[in-house]
Amino acid sequence: MNNKDRLIRLRYALDIKDQDMVKIFKLGDMEVTLEEVREMLTKDSNDDNLDDEEDSTVDNGTIELFLNGLIILKRGKQEPKPGQPERPALSGDENINNILLKKSKIALKLTSEDMLDVFNKAGVSVTKGELSALLRKQGHKNYQECGDKYARSFLKGLTVLYRG
Repeated sequence: MNNKDRLIRLRYALDIKDQDMVKIFKLGDMEVTLEEVREMLTKDSNDDNLDDEEDSTVDNGTIELFLNGLIILKRGKQEPKPGQPERPALSGDENINNILLKKSKIALKLTSEDMLDVFNKAGVSVTKGELSALLRKQGHKNYQECGDKYARSFLKGLTVLYRG
């Protein structure tokens, strides 16, 4: 699954209109036009053969900025507390599927039980321990990289949950 596919599936699951996508990207500190959003959301016939690294239209940073904008849209902008170090804008080399799960959980105000329910709606059984490992910070001893199967199932479960 490439980043364009992730963005298309997330947009469909949450029923986000093109104009709202532009606003969400702006909240995430990325200026895009309506035409650029439509290009990002257009699946080319040869997109199925692309890996994440080859997908130049939507890179990991683009997905993360969109998710940051979604968090701000749904929950509001969080001001840093005095003395707290500023967080890095992008997570760097962390798996984009793990970032997708974490930031979607934050934006949609999902509890761990809600997340398990989303996976169940997609027909995938995930234990609390497995979910906890997927949501851990990279480098933690129990961190587990989220594969495309889990990410695809999560987005499918969100679709069932939000579009019923």
